[in-house]
Amino acid sequence: MMQEINHKETSREYAFEMWMNAPMPMVTIFRTIEVTNLRKISRLKKLKFNMLMCWCIGKAATQVKEFRILPVNGKLIKYDSLAVNTIVANNNEEVSSCDIPFCENIIEFNDHYLRLTAQVAETCENHDITDRMVIGTSALVRYKIDGAVGMYSGIFNNPFLIWGRFHKTLFKSYLNMSFQFHHTQMDGAHAARFLELLQQEIKKL
Repeated sequence: MMQEINHKETSREYAFEMWMNAPMPMVTIFRTIEVTNLRKISRLKKLKFNMLMCWCIGKAATQVKEFRILPVNGKLIKYDSLAVNTIVANNNEEVSSCDIPFCENIIEFNDHYLRLTAQVAETCENHDITDRMVIGTSALVRYKIDGAVGMYSGIFNNPFLIWGRFHKTLFKSYLNMSFQFHHTQMDGAHAARFLELLQQEIKKL
């Protein structure tokens, strides 16, 4: 469920007034995340690494209330639930977009992930969820990157994470990650807290 709310009655009143009409309201934070535990679970449980990442992202986001709101078409919209987007290689050798509804039960989330990504790959049609706040992701798993800054189109204000191929030390694995967000939705401290929660969820999964 989604509903318009009065920004003057929220903690984002000042941010809305300052950044809603800014020519470039997006902020990007970079962080290196340790993913040793995710790689281990992926191998032992035969679960897709990207699915595990998406679930941890959703789990961390549920703990930051700013993820429940989003500026849309000049209005502030409140959402009851979240989804995590992933980019899928489709049967036309192109890519399609797939929104996965987030749920606390990782087995149920995995079922949604496998079914929806397979559907999108086969049909070559995007799967969009419009009644949830969607967190975008893009995994450039074939390439080592130091970071990426997403394009601001002025249409989509959703938070967005990008990461590349993991790199290894003797005993641990790491991902360089960027997190882009609209300054009306959250401040740098909220974003940094989200990334810290993401690291915690990965380690304790």
